[in-house]
Parts: sequence; structure tokens; C-alpha cells
Amino acid sequence: MELTEANRDHSGVRNLAFQGDEYVNIESDLHENKRAPVDDEQPRLKGHLEKKYDEVCEFCKKHKTRIHYVVYGILITAYLAVVIAACSLNFQRALPLFVFTVLAIFFICWDILIAKYEDRIAAFFSPGDQYLRKQWFWLKWVLCATLIIMIICWLIFDTAKRGSRQLISFGGLVMYVLLMLIFSKYPTRVAWRPVFSGIGMQFLLGILILRTKVGFDVFNWLGIQIQTFLEYSDTGAKFVFGDKYTDHFFAFKVLPIVVFFSTVMSMLYHIGFMQWLIGKVGWIMHFFMGTTPVESLVAAGNIFVGQTESPLLVRPYLPYITQSELHAVMTAGFSTIAGSVLGAYISFGVSSSHLLTASVMSAPASLAVSKLFWPEIEKPLVTLRSGIQMAKSESKNLLQAASQGASTSIGLVANIAVNVISFLALLSFLDSALSWVGNLFDYPQLTFENVCAYVFMPFSFMMGVDWEDSFIVGGLLGYKTFFNEFLAYERLSKLIQNREKGGSMYINGVKQYMTVRSEVIATYALCGFANFGSLGLVIGGLTSIAPSKKKEIADSALRAMIAGTVACFMTACVAGMLTVPSLEAPCHILFKNASNFTDFPRNSTELVECCQHLFTSANHSEVIFPGGNYSLNSWKVCCQILGQPAFHCT
Repeated sequence: MELTEANRDHSGVRNLAFQGDEYVNIESDLHENKRAPVDDEQPRLKGHLEKKYDEVCEFCKKHKTRIHYVVYGILITAYLAVVIAACSLNFQRALPLFVFTVLAIFFICWDILIAKYEDRIAAFFSPGDQYLRKQWFWLKWVLCATLIIMIICWLIFDTAKRGSRQLISFGGLVMYVLLMLIFSKYPTRVAWRPVFSGIGMQFLLGILILRTKVGFDVFNWLGIQIQTFLEYSDTGAKFVFGDKYTDHFFAFKVLPIVVFFSTVMSMLYHIGFMQWLIGKVGWIMHFFMGTTPVESLVAAGNIFVGQTESPLLVRPYLPYITQSELHAVMTAGFSTIAGSVLGAYISFGVSSSHLLTASVMSAPASLAVSKLFWPEIEKPLVTLRSGIQMAKSESKNLLQAASQGASTSIGLVANIAVNVISFLALLSFLDSALSWVGNLFDYPQLTFENVCAYVFMPFSFMMGVDWEDSFIVGGLLGYKTFFNEFLAYERLSKLIQNREKGGSMYINGVKQYMTVRSEVIATYALCGFANFGSLGLVIGGLTSIAPSKKKEIADSALRAMIAGTVACFMTACVAGMLTVPSLEAPCHILFKNASNFTDFPRNSTELVECCQHLFTSANHSEVIFPGGNYSLNSWKVCCQILGQPAFHCT
């Protein structure tokens, strides 16, 4: 049987399944199908249940707002009842929940009052604002002089109490400010308010976190909670990679943390918590430093998200920002780290509390250095009066936000993995090449780390690092600048582990670990994305967001990376001025460091207290330092400090 091709036209097709010349007209069938429901529709009476359902729906639509308030009221009442019950059972155990609840109530009430009575509040404070504007010319000099005098007095008393080591860190801070001023784009156009305000905020945050017991305990507790929270990623890693996933520590332990943290951040971004938090921090920096809303919000966002994600918060405004604002946006990205990689550094064994502190302190420092290195000479177009709205999440629900966060981390994880592989391979090649060159001059120990150590050694020493440790820290800074901070923190974690294990400080003339103070300063100095690898990433990311600013981005990117590096160094200087290693190191570690005269001066308050406890325990035959290993050198140090009688010092 022969089949012939059916004729086709625009209105019908031949159906070969039928015999004969029957056609199916698609358009006519569609019109008939559309008319069929209308023709067949017959009036019908609604049932009793259907009528009641319609009435309920109409009532809910009419009183939608009130119903929401009732539901929210019930949930809030239930939550408060749980908090009260938990506090009644054990207030010490429920203290974190109580503090979070009080803070949430405060900020909710604050937002409600600002939304309803913002004009009245502004009118109430307007006389004072006008008076300050009139008197600001001489008042700013009084405030600056007062601040300088307070810092000098504090340094005098603190130096008398703890030794002169803090003065080196203070000198380093002054040095970095002067260097930024000398090489500034417009040295004569510098506005000093954001510079001094940023350094002042950095200093106040450092005192609150590093010198007060409450601040230190809070950030230490937050660090422990984040570390505990990130350990939940082990469940997924164990299921996917097996029970021995820790055998491949970096690939199967560290990188899953990045995925998990990215997922959580995406969920927080979807519910609006991150926008709210970033907005509050950005408003504080805008109010105290006088920076524009765009650069303040981006600097605040960089505390929590990466250098390519934070500009997305203000994406619609990027084409209209000035060159100085663009430089500040990039500097903020270079001087801080993302929350996703923060978890990875914590997993290396680096102090979580110091990493958190460094991320917070570097935000105002980035704006201070940026406005010093590239001052504002134009009039910003985006101000608070013009309004600024942060971008919202594009996900439809919380599950989609979690899925998108996990999917987004694929590129980040792959980028981290390939960079570590390539940079380690390149580093190995450079070390071999430099060793070959050094062997020609009878110095086969020449490596890339040694070269970087000599280059960055003066900078690390001026941060307050011990002279014996400045060579090691200089090498870490070289790793971070020319490769990335992952390699630097991995190397730092090995040094920390060597110190915690104890043993000889020198093996074959090579120092195996540093003092606690040097470790702390190095942690702050390395806490940033300022490296040449991130330079290309920032240029590509910002160019895709704001193509009209392509030339400006390329022109200011390198200066922004330098400014970001200096911002991290300034944060390390402040940490060197304020850090108290005794909060972390037990007495037997202090004795070991003091016996080498590398970490503490002889009149250190911490050493005096430890020696007093040591002699007290000897008098009463008590063991108050369990696990302490005290050598004869420890007793000699205490005898020299306290001048005890021969009974203790023979």
C-alpha cells in the first residue's frame, strides 16, 4: 500500500491515521472548545457549605490586617512565655536567649518609632543640630584635641602598666596614616572627619572587645557558637564522602563549610534579616563618619558577605556614584573577608573571636583609609534625602533560597579549590627556582617565603610583632598578598598547632612557632581579600554590574587593593595596642615566653599576678596551676620580678 503525503495549509493538517480524505481543522476546533464552556454554562445554586466558605473568605479578606496582628500577637506571646519559663528555671543558662530577646524588642520598638514619628524626632533635635552646625568650626578642633589627649594619657598609663610594646603598634598606626597621606591622590583635599572617625571607631571597638571582660566574653562566646554551628556541616559531608571524610581535610571538611554557610546566608537574606542588619551598621558608620549611604552600606555589607556580593545591595545606584565612592566600595571589599570563608579559616584552628573582631574593626578602617588615599572632590548624587533601597532576594520561598544559596556556592568552592591547587603548585615551582638561584651563591635556603619575609618584615614589626617573629609574619603577608589568604591562614594554623603542642621553639635554627601576641596581630593583618587574585575578580564583577564605570574601575582598582592592605595593617596595629595575651594564654605559657624575653616585659601585670599565685601555692603546698610545667627559669623570672627571699629562689 502506498502512502501519499497529505496536503497542508495554514488552517488544517491531514491525519494519516484515518482512511480517506478527512482533515482536522485545529483553529476551528480551538474556537469551538472555547465556546463550549460558555454555551454549556447553566445557572446553579450554591450549597450551604459553599456559601459559608465564601463568607469566611470574604471576612478574612476584609479583616486581613487584624488577623495578621492577632496571629503575630499569639506567636509573640507564646515566645515570651517560653523565654520567661526558661529564665525561671535557670537564668544563667537562658541568659543568651534573654539578651537576644531584649535586643530584638529594642530594635523593633526603635523601627516602629522611627517609622511613625521620624519627622517629630527630627524637629525635636533640629535646634541642637543647627547649633552644632554653627559651632562646628571650633568644636571639631576641641573634640580632636580631646581625643588625642585621651589617647596619649591612655598610652602613658597603659605603657607604665604593661610595658612599651604597645608604643610600637601606635607608631605603626601613625606611620600608615602618614604614608597614605603622602601618596594620596589629592593630599590637599583630604576631609579628616571620616579619617579620624574611622580610626576612633576602630579604637573604641578594639577597647570594647579586647580590653573589657564583657566584650571579650561576648565575642568569645559568639566565636564558639559559630564554630559549633559550622560543625553541623560535618553531617552532610559524612553522608556524601563517607566516615573517613576528614582524611581529605581541605576538600571534604573545609569546603563543605563554605557550602553550608552560603546556604544559611541566602536564607537570612531571603527573610530580610541581613538587609536589616547591614542597614543598621551602615547607618551607624554614615552617622559617625559622615560617609555617603552607598559606601557605608557596602562597607557594612562586607562584614558579612563577599566583595562581589556586597555591591549588589546598592546595584541601582552604582552608575551614579563618584570616583571616590567607587574607590571606597572596592577598598571595603579588599579589607574584609566574607562570612562563608570565615568558617573555613575557623576550621583551620585560627581564633574565631579574633576573626570576628577583625571583620568588624576593618569596616570603619576601610572607609578611613579610602577617604585618605582617594579624597572626595565631587558632589555625591545619592544621599539619604534621595532615598536608598537595598536589593531584595529573588527567591520565592525559604526552601528556594536555601537551594539557591547552595547552588551559588558551587562557583565559590570551585574557585577556592582551583586557586589553592594552582597557587600551591606555582609556589612549589618558585621555591625550586629560587633555591636553584640561591645555590649558585651558596644559599640554597632561598625561597619565596624568605623573599616576602624580608620585604614585609618592617611592616610586620611596626604592627607590634616581636622582632624575632616579624620574619615569619612577613612571609605570611607575602603569601596573602601575592597568592591568597587561604595559604596564609593555613600556614598560620600550623604555627599555632606547634605552639600548643609545645616542644623546642627552634629546630636547626628555624623558629617553629610564635608568641601569642604575634599570632593575634598576624590574624588581624591577614583578615582581608587584598591580593592580586582578588584584583581581577573585583574588576570583572563590578564591571558586569556597572558597565558605564568600566574605565573608573580599572583606574582605581590597584589603589583600592593597596588601601585595603593598609586598612588590614591598621587594624593589626590597633590589635597590637590593645591585645592582652593573658586572656588566652595560661600562666605556664607566659612564663615560657617571659623566660625568652620575647612576649612580656618584666613589669607586666599578668606576670606579676602569675608569680604571686606561684609563690602562694609554694607557701601553702597547693597546686593551683593544674597541668602547668614550670622550669627553673620560671622561678628565676619570678624572683627577679618580685624580689622574693632566698627560701623561694635558691
